[in-house]
Amino acid sequence: MPTYEDTDQNRPSTESHDIGTTLLDILPIPHTTQPGSDPEKHELATTINDEPTLSHALATDDYEDKGLAQQEHDEEVIDLGWNEKKHDIPAPLVGGLGNEDLWLLIRRFNKQIYHVKEVPTAVPGNLDLNIADEEEFSPDKLRANIERFYMTVVIGLLGFVKHVMRLRSWRETRRTAYFCTAYSIAWVADLIIPLIALTLITLLVYPRSREILFPPAPLAMVDSSTGGIQKPKAGVLGSTESATGAPQNFKGEAVEQEASNFVNGFTSIVVTSAAGKHPPPSSAAESGDDNVPDPTEAAMAAAEAKSAAAGGKPGAKHDKTKVPVQTAMWTKMRPIMHGIADVSDTWERFANALSPTSPFPRDLCRVRLAALVIPVLLIPLFVTSYMFMKGVTFGIGFGFFGDPIISRGMGWLNRTFPHWQKLLELRNTVLKGVPTNAQLALTLLRIGEANKAPLPPPPTMSEPPPEKPVDITDAELRATGADTPLNATDEELREAMEHDPRTAHETSGPDIDAAKNPKHGKRGSKLIGFFKGTTKGAVKTAIGTDHARAKAGSRHAKNRLGAVSPAHSEDSRVSGPVDFQGRYEGQKGHVYITTKSTIPAVAFSTDSTIEKIGSAEREDLHPLWTLAIGDIAEIKKVGGYGWKAKIVVGWSLGREVADGLQITDRLGNVLRVTALPMRDELFNRLVAVGGQRWEAW
Repeated sequence: MPTYEDTDQNRPSTESHDIGTTLLDILPIPHTTQPGSDPEKHELATTINDEPTLSHALATDDYEDKGLAQQEHDEEVIDLGWNEKKHDIPAPLVGGLGNEDLWLLIRRFNKQIYHVKEVPTAVPGNLDLNIADEEEFSPDKLRANIERFYMTVVIGLLGFVKHVMRLRSWRETRRTAYFCTAYSIAWVADLIIPLIALTLITLLVYPRSREILFPPAPLAMVDSSTGGIQKPKAGVLGSTESATGAPQNFKGEAVEQEASNFVNGFTSIVVTSAAGKHPPPSSAAESGDDNVPDPTEAAMAAAEAKSAAAGGKPGAKHDKTKVPVQTAMWTKMRPIMHGIADVSDTWERFANALSPTSPFPRDLCRVRLAALVIPVLLIPLFVTSYMFMKGVTFGIGFGFFGDPIISRGMGWLNRTFPHWQKLLELRNTVLKGVPTNAQLALTLLRIGEANKAPLPPPPTMSEPPPEKPVDITDAELRATGADTPLNATDEELREAMEHDPRTAHETSGPDIDAAKNPKHGKRGSKLIGFFKGTTKGAVKTAIGTDHARAKAGSRHAKNRLGAVSPAHSEDSRVSGPVDFQGRYEGQKGHVYITTKSTIPAVAFSTDSTIEKIGSAEREDLHPLWTLAIGDIAEIKKVGGYGWKAKIVVGWSLGREVADGLQITDRLGNVLRVTALPMRDELFNRLVAVGGQRWEAW
């Protein structure tokens, strides 16, 4: 989640709407009891102006601080820079939010959301795009969830650990002394719990206190062992919010690359372990590894080869545990993936509650959370230590021995109030109305659609980020009182930030170096190159035969046509926001969204003149099909090739593979559009432009 100064510029104007102004909104009670009391009640919405959720209502609200996407204009659909470079896109697009933060949210939204279905019932917390209980599992989605977990939870916990080490180290002497004095006085007076509760309340209701009590510092510059200054792992301080400090072209890009490499690195270690790779002998000539490919490229084959070399008999015929163990592991992957997503969702909601982003209200949830802490502040006035310990030990005993009473009570509750668990979830009580990052991104996309100004996609840069230190201000590096930041001199800070190409390659020993850097050798590299060349020829042949098979009527061949970009082609991402290049049943054309008519619709036409901006509203296009936006019930991102074939095509040809979309209406009719270079952008427009309440699958 992007963080910024919590100033008045981030506060939306809510005078024109009664959003978040009633006492019931402040209390930690569900917005509606319908999910538990009447789960079968269906209420469908067709347009964003129906305001079926808080997200839709905020998107259509009027604000004092407006960005370019929130201003009135004469055009039916305004292009705010869909095919422009970073510096040519006007700012801010949304009031109270920088373009870099907006692009960060949309980039991560594109990686996280693959498949949405319309929800006809009330949604928890009055916000849609919650994760479905029975969401689909795929290895790619599991990877995306692990990357998201790293970017939210792991980075957040790392920042917490480093703040604790800074306090414990006494390097920032005055600040640690103040904390120590306050704790000592509270300990002597038996006021530890009131002190902690009062500190939490202060941090919640007065955001500036966070910078005073916990002054910021670049994450990569703080040593997690000593709390002092260190050289960033990337060898240069190119970003302030990442664990390595690596340079980046856009805000948040370094953390996203860290997350991807975190998964890659973990996978590499697991695969290497499956292959049974041993430490290298003293002489490279003794191992013979320079003459063969690295076995980690075929994990299962290498693992079975290792077992065979040790005298075992690999395979399901002799190893009766192989099939049941692998089946059990794959079966448990979906609940594990769902659990990771739930943890990340809760973490993001708390982050967005503490530092709300426009257009969500600034103070509402902070007041609610602070109100929940106030009883903790008063507990020591009425509860003694003896009473507290008696209550805790009674609870432990009742939980252990009271199963007959507990099970009967739960059975009665389930019969009397079905789905009562839904009403007690954090997203429906304490954190109601607080979005995850995906829900926040969807609300921002809806703001653009409500004002006929679709938000442009995040720009890209082909140039690598420069190996130079980022400019540091008080917002990134600060101390409390008379202390110096990290108790370091200006020379030490400058030395830590300057680029050193050796740092990124440093490890703790030669054994780690040998395990981290597998070598194929000359013969191994030639062998891999040979396989790549033969695979490339086979792939080209298969692509060529797809045209003949498509003419013969093969649906699968039609879906693959145009998915692989031509060699040495220019960037094909030059469509939008109205029309998007693509194919339907193998035919070249454009998907276009028309909002000028009474009923907004999405259609597909093979007319090449549609490429002119604004021509999608003509009546002479004669589309192959048209679907009203309000009738869409499901949108799913699909691959032009299967995920295995996509990897092979990308590896052998080095080209981009354009994927597609599958759109299902409320009657169950399915439309599949393929070879969409701007698939994510079309997906985002279709998800945001209507009044549907979505659920992520």
